[in-house]
Amino acid sequence: MTAFFAFTDASEKEFIIQLVDEQRIAEARRILSGEEKMSVHVMGRIMKTPMPYNPGWNFHLDPETISFFTQAIEVCDASIMYVQDHLDEACGAFLPGCMWCPWSSRLTREIIP
Repeated sequence: MTAFFAFTDASEKEFIIQLVDEQRIAEARRILSGEEKMSVHVMGRIMKTPMPYNPGWNFHLDPETISFFTQAIEVCDASIMYVQDHLDEACGAFLPGCMWCPWSSRLTREIIP
């Protein structure tokens, strides 16, 4: 099973993620319905390659690593645009381990193909 969801951050830029795990897909749908109110922010490992489902960005989140969180460590927080602008620095001192957890992220919609 595969599903696509959009999220935005404080900048209101939209970023598309692909979910492949049924539990994560159900969790994302609970977030969108308002049923889940705590773990609503997106986290995952960035991959420095563009994907057709996420136009305009030179990176995507590895679907196998995506989860939702309530709170996370500061070192993985950055806006979508900041990651894009500093992608060459990502996975070192900036976003160690390629883990990205934008604190202001919020799911906005499911994308139905």
